[in-house]
Amino acid sequence: MLKIAVIDAQGGGFGKALVEGLTVLGDQVDILALGTNVFATMAMRKAGAHRYATGENAICFNADKVDLIIGGVGILAANSMLGEITQQMANSISSSHARKIVIPFGKCNITVPGTTDYTLKELVTMSVEIIQKILEESHG
Repeated sequence: MLKIAVIDAQGGGFGKALVEGLTVLGDQVDILALGTNVFATMAMRKAGAHRYATGENAICFNADKVDLIIGGVGILAANSMLGEITQQMANSISSSHARKIVIPFGKCNITVPGTTDYTLKELVTMSVEIIQKILEESHG
């Protein structure tokens, strides 16, 4: 089983969409929702996350306890997401041995050349496809 941490901030809409997308993988994944605040966490919880926790310590503590971390590209940048990603969070996430899928989406003043404007649904679909390939490789 692949342990996946979905990290989100603010209202949790992006994380909610990711969790909903990941639920199609069924019992192949264990989804841990990590929100910077209770609104983000609860949105992901309602979307079907198996476990959930809130705040800086929860994110820092769990970053190295999962196989994969997924979230907007801002999870790697201190003070992004209107300041909700702290230096400690960004450091714990980027230093984690977990594989990371970062999605160039959101308002964090980070531009990734070569990316195209996709809808949230398209980005979630692409992310789930990448995770499906990771699952296939681990069972191959």
